[in-house]
Amino acid sequence: MWNVPNILTLCRFLLIPAYLVVFEAGYIRSAFFILLLAGATDVLDGYIARRRGLVTDLGSMLDPLADKSMMIAVILSLVFSQMISWQAACAMFLRDAGMIAGSAYFHFRGKKTVPANAMGKLTTALYYVAILLIIFELPYAHAYLWFVISVSILTSIIYILQFNLLHKRAGKPQSLDKPR
Repeated sequence: MWNVPNILTLCRFLLIPAYLVVFEAGYIRSAFFILLLAGATDVLDGYIARRRGLVTDLGSMLDPLADKSMMIAVILSLVFSQMISWQAACAMFLRDAGMIAGSAYFHFRGKKTVPANAMGKLTTALYYVAILLIIFELPYAHAYLWFVISVSILTSIIYILQFNLLHKRAGKPQSLDKPR
C-alpha cells in the first residue's frame, strides 16, 4: 500500500491546493508550473510502479482520481478567471466527473477497470498543451481547446466500449470442453 508510486500520487493531491492558491494569488504562470510538476509526478509514479512491479489496486484507483481532481481544479480556476468559457468548462467537467464517478463505482463494486491506454494518455498531454496555450494567451488557444474536448469525448467512448468488452468476456459462460 505505502510505496513510492502511491506516495507520489498522494503528493499530487497536495499539489491541487498549492495550484489553486498560487493561481488565485495571480501567479498564473507559476500555477502552470505546479501543474507541470503534477504531470511529472504522474508520469514518474506510473513508470516506477510498472518498472518495479509496484502496481496496487489502491494506486490504480487513486492515480486517475488525482489526475481528474487536478484537471477539475484547473478547469474551475480557468473558468472563474474567465480564461475559458462556461461551455468549455462544462464539457471538460462533465467528462472528467463522469470518468471519476464511473471509475469509483466500478472499483467499489469489485469490477475490473480498464487501464489507461495510449489514447487516454494522449488526451491528457493534449489538455496540458491547451492549458499552456490558454495561460500564455497564444493564438488559436480556444479553438485548440475545443479540438481537445472533442478528442477527450472520443477517448471516453473508447473507454466505455473497452469496459463493456472486458466485462462481456468475463461474464461469458466458459465451455467445459477444451479444444485439443
